[in-house]
Amino acid sequence: MNALVLLADGFEDIEAITAVDVLRRGGIETTTASTGGSTGVGSAHGISIVADAMFADVAVIDWDAIILPGGGKCAEALRGNDAVIKRLQRQKDEGRLICAICASPLVLEEAEVIEPGQHVTCYPSCALEMNRQTADVPVVADGQLVTGQAPGSALLFALVVLQALAGEQVARKVARQMVTDVLDE
Repeated sequence: MNALVLLADGFEDIEAITAVDVLRRGGIETTTASTGGSTGVGSAHGISIVADAMFADVAVIDWDAIILPGGGKCAEALRGNDAVIKRLQRQKDEGRLICAICASPLVLEEAEVIEPGQHVTCYPSCALEMNRQTADVPVVADGQLVTGQAPGSALLFALVVLQALAGEQVARKVARQMVTDVLDE
């Protein structure tokens, strides 16, 4: 199993890094990809990281999951990136997992990958921009979508994504190793 975490300047630190960490702990081959002009990407809180790859170089790979961390600036950049939108549409058409947290469910809406009646959550102020009802809960898994609400739900979001990819047993094992009971709440 493999997963792609898309990064643009202004990504929400905890949402991106937690997803990468949890998935790798669970044995998922996880790649970070910059959607900007270089592999260097700056977070919303001033942390600079070097992505594993450029998005253009890995967009053609068949990913079991594509994950979009939030951060308003990041979500805005992803939302305005035609290549990202087309890749998300391909992901949906192939029936593969699409995951977004915080402000990034707005990107899913822009890409038109949310089915009518499908349940999602997002950052509370972003809910006003969504053209649908959103759930006021930390994480929603519905069909091939997993959405998370905010930085505070990053660990649960990552574990739910891991569970969707590798199964409940693997997700619970990783949660136990991390000494957290968020899957039990």
